[in-house]
Amino acid sequence: MTFQKPTGTQDLLPGNVEKWQAVEEKAREISRRFNYREIRTPMFEQTNLFVRGVGETTDVVEKEMYTFEDKGKRSMTLRPEGTAGVVRSYVENKLYGEPDLTKLYYIGPMFRYERPQAGRQRQFHQFGIEAFGAVDPALDAEVIAFGYQFCRELGLKGVKVEINSVGNAASRAAYRQHLVDFLLPIKDTLTKESQARIDRNPLRVLDSKDDQDKFGGAPSILDSLDEESRTHFEKVKQNLDAMGVEYTVNPRLVRGLDYYTLTAFEFKAEGIGAIDTIGGGGRYNGLVGELGGPDQPGIGFGIGLERIHLILEHQGIQLNEAKPLDVYMVALGEAAETEVTKQLFKLRQAGFSAERDYLGRKMKAQMKSADRFKARYTAILGEDELAQGEIALKNMETGEQRTVKLDQLVEELG
Repeated sequence: MTFQKPTGTQDLLPGNVEKWQAVEEKAREISRRFNYREIRTPMFEQTNLFVRGVGETTDVVEKEMYTFEDKGKRSMTLRPEGTAGVVRSYVENKLYGEPDLTKLYYIGPMFRYERPQAGRQRQFHQFGIEAFGAVDPALDAEVIAFGYQFCRELGLKGVKVEINSVGNAASRAAYRQHLVDFLLPIKDTLTKESQARIDRNPLRVLDSKDDQDKFGGAPSILDSLDEESRTHFEKVKQNLDAMGVEYTVNPRLVRGLDYYTLTAFEFKAEGIGAIDTIGGGGRYNGLVGELGGPDQPGIGFGIGLERIHLILEHQGIQLNEAKPLDVYMVALGEAAETEVTKQLFKLRQAGFSAERDYLGRKMKAQMKSADRFKARYTAILGEDELAQGEIALKNMETGEQRTVKLDQLVEELG
């Protein structure tokens, strides 16, 4: 019987996983600079958390969630996105009691049952940040600038930011009516899915990829913003301008989840054809209260790491590959074998990456192995060297070979 990985998943193999580590290291490093701390939440939660947090009428909840009943007859769901779980943890652990803003980041797998394609998997990975406790538009701009800078420092070319305001509750109510008035006369020309959304969640109709050609005359939500929403959006733009973050305003950008208020945004980059969005997010001022916490505002984003790697590959950007080995140790004879075991462990304790042969191969084969590992040095120990307390050390780049004392090997390599 043979087994294969499930559809929509992938194996990250040595040689490739180092590239993922490089992206994750950049995410952690820039999070430190922006003063965000890591949070790790469970990969599955109560199903109702996502129904309430993400929204009943979203594609995620209606079509894509991996939901199961556990042995206690409870409905559980593999997390389809990161924000709801972070908000749940923020409320449950009373992080809102901190005197300063709570600024968090996460890196990990998410799960959605959808048709696998380039940059879209059923198990995919996201890097995201969430900031709680302030409604200041400068924080919105910081979050957008964070994602923009992350993409730029990875070396991505053609990075673009699109922003919009979806307004507060009053603005959305006014816009909803204008949008419904526009959609009803063309309802019969829309897909069945869009027709169903007109009554349930008309803003989501604008998300339809199949009906985009019908929305040329659709009203802009920007025309329905009240003074509070308009002022907030203008200040977000002012702060982005101050930081030199280039952006365009896209009035149709509403994002696919129900919890967004005021600012919404997406990051795009060249290289993956029609799917050029690599991440996005927005403000969600009512979500903490909706999930049982105090009325604390929040804002964040999620960036798809599969899409990041797809663009890096397409644009020919090389990240860290497997690092070369510091030293490969060659033992000639049984007595040397024991000493090599001792020296190998000492080198690893001292912080060096080191390897030896475990297959009983001759010296020529071991030297080839050192080449495959791209070892900086090869340390060769034979019976004569052992008797004199010495070891031969060869620089694999220059070919230079010298003899050093066994008890000084660590210092010589340092």
